[in-house]
Amino acid sequence: MAVTVKASLGKTKYYTEVVAGENHLITDEPIDKGGQNKGFNPFEILATSLASCTAATLRMYIDRKEWDVEKIDVEVELENFPLTKLAVFKRDIRFEGSDLSEEQLKRLHTIADACPVHKMLNNEIEIQTKFS
Repeated sequence: MAVTVKASLGKTKYYTEVVAGENHLITDEPIDKGGQNKGFNPFEILATSLASCTAATLRMYIDRKEWDVEKIDVEVELENFPLTKLAVFKRDIRFEGSDLSEEQLKRLHTIADACPVHKMLNNEIEIQTKFS
């Protein structure tokens, strides 16, 4: 599945308008980095991708199994270590309004790891850049 996202940054430091199809969002940098903190920073967007994909993947599975889960909370903490070229995603998943067994939770852990963004982040990544 290919997606196309366009980011446009004018003269206002780091305030970036992002468009994907009919959807729009704003990214920015924190004030201490020279931005205005008017939107997610790029690292938050990356963590958001994993969190939202995990939640959606779990919801699809839970609904298909007809398990009673009112709410899925996925919290992702991203730590970046540029000197060692390591990024660590810590993912905490909670299920509200449910009484899931240990067996169900074990299965849901496997399903969470099958989220497409999780799988992509565990694969080799290649970035191709051109100027036009």
